[in-house]
Amino acid sequence: MAIPSLQDGIDKAGSPVELLWQPDAEPWTPEVVAREYSGWRQEQAAWHEGVALLNLSHHMYDMWIEGPDATRVLAEHGVNNFEKFAIGQAKQYVPVTRDGLIVTDGILARHAENRYLLSGIPAAQHWVQYHAEKGGYDVAFETDASSAFRPGGGDPKLFRYQIQGPLAMELIEKVFGGPLPETKFFHATPVTLGGRPFEALRHGMAGQAGYEFIGPWEHAAHVHEAFLKAGEPLGLVQVGALAYATPSVESGWIPSPVPGIYTDAGLAEYRAWLPLFGIEGKRPLNGSYFSRDIEDYYVSPYELGYGKLIHFSHDFVGRDALLKAKDGPLRSKVTLVLDPDDVRTVLGGGEDPGFVLSYARHRVETDAGLAGVTMQSASIDPVGTVLTQTLVDAEHAVPGTRVEVVWGEHPGAGTDPEADLGFPRIRATVQPSPFDEHARTLYRRDR
Repeated sequence: MAIPSLQDGIDKAGSPVELLWQPDAEPWTPEVVAREYSGWRQEQAAWHEGVALLNLSHHMYDMWIEGPDATRVLAEHGVNNFEKFAIGQAKQYVPVTRDGLIVTDGILARHAENRYLLSGIPAAQHWVQYHAEKGGYDVAFETDASSAFRPGGGDPKLFRYQIQGPLAMELIEKVFGGPLPETKFFHATPVTLGGRPFEALRHGMAGQAGYEFIGPWEHAAHVHEAFLKAGEPLGLVQVGALAYATPSVESGWIPSPVPGIYTDAGLAEYRAWLPLFGIEGKRPLNGSYFSRDIEDYYVSPYELGYGKLIHFSHDFVGRDALLKAKDGPLRSKVTLVLDPDDVRTVLGGGEDPGFVLSYARHRVETDAGLAGVTMQSASIDPVGTVLTQTLVDAEHAVPGTRVEVVWGEHPGAGTDPEADLGFPRIRATVQPSPFDEHARTLYRRDR
């Protein structure tokens, strides 16, 4: 029996929106790791005030790309600068469609002259592999799905542990017997622990200093135990799935843009190649903002803050469209700080609502009407309220602007997108994105 494709699903549902629209969709959180260890509030506080350990081993897809044409296929289907891409360096890889629309981003690490590792949401990996196969590039792929979707189950090929927070460097020095070699942001340095080799990627989250340690799974338990033991006197806190899903609203990374692949006639073959039961067919849409046209959910990399990553010195799919869009009307990425009293009233019935996490597309309005749409919302306990990563029209992006978030679940097709459904409103104030000042300034300086 043939595996249904994304195009099969669209045809059966009637449209891409009808395929993806799922009111009250359960928000994604990482698989396998515990939802909480010491409580999401304490876990958030750890990377702000102390030191936190995060297990990233299970929820990301990995794809190794190797061969004489590895660099060429990545460069011709991504916006990044490959002329300055050192072995041992990682970049936020940004593929776009021929119309200049984001497919999704991923983390691309260069391991050798013709060997790369692309990690993250698999939409970027699908894009690269499809075009490599179609274009006859001399390149091979090896993939490892996330633990929830790995065929036959089993362990990941790699472990990934992040150490983050103000005490991160102190813990790392304790574990390795001294400071690691000075390493640029998003560059890796080789390390060993008890004779076991792996690498330390200079990384951070929500503006905090830290490293991501990556290596063969057979070393995972030893490395994990070493950090737990050395971290105990420092108050090391393990971070569970709930808290792990929240720092992106502080660091300004939007994790779930809709790929711009559903309507272009030139991508019909691609949609027929993609499986229905993949990220492109199963990542739900929901919230108070509803449109029957999937193109209303498409996003430009400029809107996501990726303009500095775009290098026009090489030819790539979508280059001409991005050149035209560069000076055009685009939405701005901002952080909305939701009024804590309204949050308690609307989300908690007058009480503390507890943990809030949503990837819903909620309407953002002013007296003049629709001003933007939310992309991710989460409780940030050290801030004392819910923050929302949001795309708004440029005229509403000035810090201090007051807006309202319409909080509710549009039922979807069959109901007027503009219908007044009586949804409650939460007052909010526009602030910069990233919300964290360090993340907004120094954190991305070397990227």
